[in-house]
Amino acid sequence: MTEIIPNLGRDEVSLGVTPTLWWNDDFPQIDVGIPFEQCVSEMALAGFQGCSIGHKYPSEPAALKKALDLRGLKVSEPWVSTYFTIGDKERTVENFKRQLEFLKEVGGQDIVVAEFGQSSHLQPIPVFKHRPRFTEKDWDLLTDGLDEIGKLAADSGMRLCYHHHMGTGVQTAEDIDTLMAGTNEDHVHLLFDTGHLRFAGDDPLATVKKHKERIKHVHLKNIRQPAVDKVKDNHLSFQEGILQGVFTVPGDPQGAIDFRPILSTLGEAGYKGWLVVEAEQNPATAHPLTYAKMARGYLAKVLGW
Repeated sequence: MTEIIPNLGRDEVSLGVTPTLWWNDDFPQIDVGIPFEQCVSEMALAGFQGCSIGHKYPSEPAALKKALDLRGLKVSEPWVSTYFTIGDKERTVENFKRQLEFLKEVGGQDIVVAEFGQSSHLQPIPVFKHRPRFTEKDWDLLTDGLDEIGKLAADSGMRLCYHHHMGTGVQTAEDIDTLMAGTNEDHVHLLFDTGHLRFAGDDPLATVKKHKERIKHVHLKNIRQPAVDKVKDNHLSFQEGILQGVFTVPGDPQGAIDFRPILSTLGEAGYKGWLVVEAEQNPATAHPLTYAKMARGYLAKVLGW
């Protein structure tokens, strides 16, 4: 019998899923035409309690909330790209404020951000070779900007959660260390993404142990190591990596990440918040509902619910 991980029960965590199993939000051409209504219905059918927001979702908060309420789903997070390191602070802050208002209206708490200034991940170039390396000035622009919008979130009763991401200036465990050291712990929290960190070549367990007090949001994403090796060896782009099947869900036998010690560490640290399944997959080759149910089944086994 599988031992249940303690301290991550229904009172402590909520289980979410992202629409990137059904379509891709970075690369809209990775899509087989699944509509919004089918996507969120299948999320509920698979047994999840919430979801992040995708590009096919209704832009009107009331319409979105009605559709999600109908299916018993809540919003786990919206996404905001920041551009502090290229000097676009004003537009970044204004967009962040708009998303805060949207989040209030749909009833969420966490707002996810990532610095896409200088990012290579959307470009058709090798994702490892061309990831940005921030200068001291870049880091200052980023950390000062995050502290500012993080306070805006806190003042509104929300939480800014920073998402480290492949192809950006905050990609590796060392980058995460620098970001955490340079930001206000009360206003800038960490979104911990298991798949992006393992893809970057680092050990997710080491980082979760180091920064467990700063982690307020989690993306549970698995990786297929042969596909990661192919991206590195053949100098592939981020998009090409997705099409090669780099990402998959927890519970996939092809996945390389052991989630049990990661989840155990979070439970021991008293983690409360969202555990969100994410896998940027091609729905033409990875049937979305099948993988959503695979992930939910795995979590039921290790969490006991």
